Amino acid sequence: MTVGVISHHHCLTHDMGEHHPEAPERMAAIQDQLIRSGLDYVIRQFNAKPIDKELLYLAHDKNYIESIFANAPSEGTYNVDDDTIMTPDTLSAALLSAGAAKDAVDLVMSKEISSAFCATRPPGHHAEYNKGMGFCFFNNVAIAAAYAKEQYKLKRVAIVDFDVHHGNGTENIIKNKKGYLFCSTYQYPFYPFEIKESTTPPIINTPLAATAKSADFRQAILDTWLPALNKFKPEIIFISAGFDAHIEDDMSQVSLVDEDYRWVTDQLKTLADKYAQGRIVSVLEGGYALNALGRSAVAHINGLIGY
Repeated sequence: MTVGVISHHHCLTHDMGEHHPEAPERMAAIQDQLIRSGLDYVIRQFNAKPIDKELLYLAHDKNYIESIFANAPSEGTYNVDDDTIMTPDTLSAALLSAGAAKDAVDLVMSKEISSAFCATRPPGHHAEYNKGMGFCFFNNVAIAAAYAKEQYKLKRVAIVDFDVHHGNGTENIIKNKKGYLFCSTYQYPFYPFEIKESTTPPIINTPLAATAKSADFRQAILDTWLPALNKFKPEIIFISAGFDAHIEDDMSQVSLVDEDYRWVTDQLKTLADKYAQGRIVSVLEGGYALNALGRSAVAHINGLIGY
């Protein structure tokens, strides 16, 4: 089986302004690097479909979802918070982004593909049960994970997050639910600031200093994620794939390189092959230095393939 990349051109239309870092060019940067690397001939590419509204309730408060639909502008903008802005194209892009993650679950569980990377936007891991924030409206990973549990009766679902910002929304949604393990590395202190270190499942929060480099990141994974994941034995692994800890990315001070994303993907693929029949669903989160984002995403996809 091969790796699938799921996207949709309409995700480019969500545009929060000329100087906003979460820009449409992010998706183009990934696609350009896929072509340059030759991976577009190796992977299978799929168009996302918009998620059914009712599936959003798997991870979000119904009143919150209704408010997003009610306030979606037909012209102008609506601010969910200072950095999270809806335009007339945002709702449809967000439904496609969540839909890509749900589609990835179906494709992986049906064994049409071995694993998937969702190259979509807006991202999702900061969106909490009843609140959008941090560029995020719907928590794509949390929705897809809940869907996998409900639709396919999976009992052990792991979500790992190597974005430089903590996946506070994902933790908020899954922390009191059975059958989840959530592992997150992130720069601390850094947005969203209030997150505390945890070494006790189901929450493994591993803060990194602003001075952290490749060796620090890799040791944190070896010391905290891998023992917890091996003990948990996940039936599927979800990845919140943020590439904003890259040394070229001005969003943070952590100094990772392309090869670190390949390395962590290799570790997760080994675990997925051992416990989860190889099943991995990865969803794009951050990454704002366009060249580094494209290269890092290609390194990540190469890891999923196993090249």
